[in-house]
Amino acid sequence: MSANTPADPGHHDSVVIEREAADWLARRDGGDWSEADQANLVRWLDADTAHHVAYLRLAAAWQQAGRLQALGAGWQDKGPPPRGYGQAPLATRSEQLLQAMIERPRPVCAPRRKSWLARIGTVAAVLVACAGIATWGWRAYTHVDVTTYRTAMGQMEELPLADGSYATLASDSRMEVRMSRRERTVRLLQGEAIFAVAKDPRRPFVVNAGTHQAVAVGTRFSVRRDARDLRVVVTEGIVRLESTPGDGAPQPASLLPADSVALVREGGVLVRSVSPGDAERLLDWREGLLAFRDTALADAATEFNRYNTRKIVMGDAAVGKLRIGGSFRWDNAQGFAQLLEAGFPVRADYEAERIVLHSQ
Repeated sequence: MSANTPADPGHHDSVVIEREAADWLARRDGGDWSEADQANLVRWLDADTAHHVAYLRLAAAWQQAGRLQALGAGWQDKGPPPRGYGQAPLATRSEQLLQAMIERPRPVCAPRRKSWLARIGTVAAVLVACAGIATWGWRAYTHVDVTTYRTAMGQMEELPLADGSYATLASDSRMEVRMSRRERTVRLLQGEAIFAVAKDPRRPFVVNAGTHQAVAVGTRFSVRRDARDLRVVVTEGIVRLESTPGDGAPQPASLLPADSVALVREGGVLVRSVSPGDAERLLDWREGLLAFRDTALADAATEFNRYNTRKIVMGDAAVGKLRIGGSFRWDNAQGFAQLLEAGFPVRADYEAERIVLHSQ
């Protein structure tokens, strides 16, 4: 090429694509191949038909030679790949692959025009190959991973999710997580969970809990389900609380900013703002504590019973109306009852499976 001859941009693009395809193949052959790598490869293939063709050509050469895709094509006339190729760094393997293709001897012959039948056959082969890759890519795109998590009474568990989010599952809770390239959906079937959501504007994080669902992009919040009642506590970001599609007449959505609590009871939604400290205290159970502030003793007992097989029972209506406050270990129901006996007009009967509280 002379100094005055402009470079062929098409040739430059093809070289770049060849190198990218070689990089993908070398990475996949290296053994450290994750689901994220697979998703990125599918996106690269979908970006341009030329990507499909380059990748398919190298992949076919690999399969035909029984070695790395392009290495099989590059070294088929020169013997096996060099010693240590499989252990070479990614950049080295990719460069060797491309160099082998450049150095491969080409037969010298007079150019000849392809017949129209040959041309149709070539185009058909490319179309069939692209269709195959497109089908494979679509299946990867629509695949949904479904995982169910459950905790026993008195057990808590912090769970890393496939999208980079985290969930802390409370005692005696159960949820189903569905993850794909199009959706991030959690069905809270029972109990309570705290979610620290990885940001992904293309895939809102949806927690379905019966009649309502909480929708977030990247935030931190908890959802608690008791029969048909629901509580959502937001400590970071914004959550949209909306009625579940198909569950009767749709209701207006509620936007829940940080430091807000939403209660859903009998179809109605009550939203209130709280201080940052109060919002965090509602989630103190993850630290092994239950925090009460001017709480009826009957309600406090209900909270303890969520974490213990030995239940606290009200012996009469009067004792259940006593108001208490403070933080208590949820795994020490007997210690809680003893503190009540020491500071309140309360008497406790300690039985094997329950603690019965009576007013004095």
